[in-house]
Amino acid sequence: MNTILTQLGQATENPSSSEKAVLERIKNPHNESLYLTRFICPEFTSLCPITGQPDFAHLVIEYAPGDWLVESKSLKLYLGSFRNEGHFHEDCTLRIAKRLESELIPQWLRIGGYWYPRGGIPIDVFYQSGPVPVGLWIPEQTVAPYRGRG
Repeated sequence: MNTILTQLGQATENPSSSEKAVLERIKNPHNESLYLTRFICPEFTSLCPITGQPDFAHLVIEYAPGDWLVESKSLKLYLGSFRNEGHFHEDCTLRIAKRLESELIPQWLRIGGYWYPRGGIPIDVFYQSGPVPVGLWIPEQTVAPYRGRG
């Protein structure tokens, strides 16, 4: 199957919503190997669905690819599309995980959503698609817990 990339290498407008955002994928040239791919988005932004105020998170997305890899520009545009949408922290984190699962069909996927405080309480949201595949090396995420000014 040839993959046609429509966003890479050209000017691309930000998607108007996460549902309209196009996640593009490419064939994994090493699908016989068990390995981990990690994306870190330290400045993820969405909106509070009640107040409309911005919420910020540090996302760590990890997956063991199967036959497909996510094209990174399309992932960046997809994540950026949440800037205009109101979702609770848990909803944002799980929407991203489940969309990646359905598009990529990875061997394994994990996301850590380290949300900055809202109302003085930081919220961390974690999702994992299943047991870690035997033999997969997963480095620590090493995202420090929120400490405020301390």
